[in-house]
Amino acid sequence: MSENPADTPAAHTDNTDDAEHSQQAAAVSPFEVRTPTGTDDPLSSAEIEQYRKEINRLDGLIIDAIQRRTAISKAVGKTRLGSGGTRLVHGREVQIINEFRDALGPEGPAIASALLRMGRGRLG
Repeated sequence: MSENPADTPAAHTDNTDDAEHSQQAAAVSPFEVRTPTGTDDPLSSAEIEQYRKEINRLDGLIIDAIQRRTAISKAVGKTRLGSGGTRLVHGREVQIINEFRDALGPEGPAIASALLRMGRGRLG
């Protein structure tokens, strides 16, 4: 009996190295972010406007990425169900939640859970 790849929890398959991650980060962050050191070093109005524009740009990228992730996840799920598999792969979902926790801290699991729900629908 061959195992359906859609049913196997896969390790994070991003094979990019640190240099590629740095290049990707540079493409996403076109300017140095300055964090004020106190009330005597506030951001200027121009800096705030620049930061807000960057936040809006990043929000657009995030929304696009989420929509693409959702479409891909739905395609995998439909294939898995069509071949007699389960609606979800528990080990894979736990892995994703843990990756988000490790990368984003305490809010990571909530973000991962929302993304997982968007791709497979609510359980129960």
